[in-house]
Amino acid sequence: MESTSLSRYIPEDELDQLLTHICKAIPQEMLNLPGPDTYERTFMSSNRSPQVIRNLAAIFANGRLGRSGYLSILPVDQDVEHSAGSAFGPNPIYFNPENIIRLAIEAGCNAVATTFGHLALFAKKYAHKIPFIAKVNHNELLTYPNKYDQVMFGSARAAWELGAAAVGATVYFGSKESARQIMEVAEVFEEAHALGMATVLWCYLRNPAFLKMGNDYNTAADLTGQANHLGATIQADIVKQKLPTVNGGFTALEFGKTSPAMYGALATNHPIDLCRYQVLNSYAGHIGMISSGGEAKGKTDMGDALRAAIINKRAGGTGLIMGRKAFQRPFAEGVELLHAVQGIYLDKSIAIA
Repeated sequence: MESTSLSRYIPEDELDQLLTHICKAIPQEMLNLPGPDTYERTFMSSNRSPQVIRNLAAIFANGRLGRSGYLSILPVDQDVEHSAGSAFGPNPIYFNPENIIRLAIEAGCNAVATTFGHLALFAKKYAHKIPFIAKVNHNELLTYPNKYDQVMFGSARAAWELGAAAVGATVYFGSKESARQIMEVAEVFEEAHALGMATVLWCYLRNPAFLKMGNDYNTAADLTGQANHLGATIQADIVKQKLPTVNGGFTALEFGKTSPAMYGALATNHPIDLCRYQVLNSYAGHIGMISSGGEAKGKTDMGDALRAAIINKRAGGTGLIMGRKAFQRPFAEGVELLHAVQGIYLDKSIAIA
């Protein structure tokens, strides 16, 4: 997508700041950057088995971004995480989970990430057509009063039997339940790797105490960066993270260990620099970071999605994982939005900062 087209969705002054920014705090030479051989450079000398590397290759080779080193993944688990009515009410064709898989295929996504129930119904029909990422845990919000906790809905073995190329899981880092979640997910990832599947971790922060003085430090660069680092430590092959909206979570909340470099030498307030700090914490890019596409807001969705893709790509990220913005609109429009995002990663004029 040319800059003239991008300016239809992103104000020209902001677009110029995004497209011309140079990362000086963390130069790109410090990072393992996306490319056709990304997973080989990262994992050939690692403890990952040939089967794991084969499944990573299948994910990275599929779809419109195939063999580019970038990923476009369609995730649909909001029917459990929020409610089916809230997730699919705007477009009820997705109460039928086959349409979720169809959307991912039609849009040329690298993979589809969804629930055991969805995949179980259509595994035999589609597992050989698009890589599956089976989400093994969820935060169900039917319990009253609501609680925020990720619980296991299935096993690595069950995902393997569905023909999944990878398992996906979430840890709510910073929550009261995070220690248990870390142990559970580490165990599932160990089994997934033993079975030959890749692992993808949603490295989210979730703690009401992280809301302070009008800032949501659940998306602070320093805290989310550390969440990525912990995700890489339990051997996630890919981490998913929200784009940072602020920095200084550790200092504002007065906990944890910090260095002045975290807020100066390694990061400015520019969104690309903040995102690059997240990439740095993902083992300097050896563990690819995909950014979340965020909730659907309607008219601004295209601009928000393109902005997120530009920030992620120029920061050295590995792609975008986008669900609601795509499936909460008519099928053809969802395909169009995903193609536009993929176009950012295919556009060689949009270079790593």
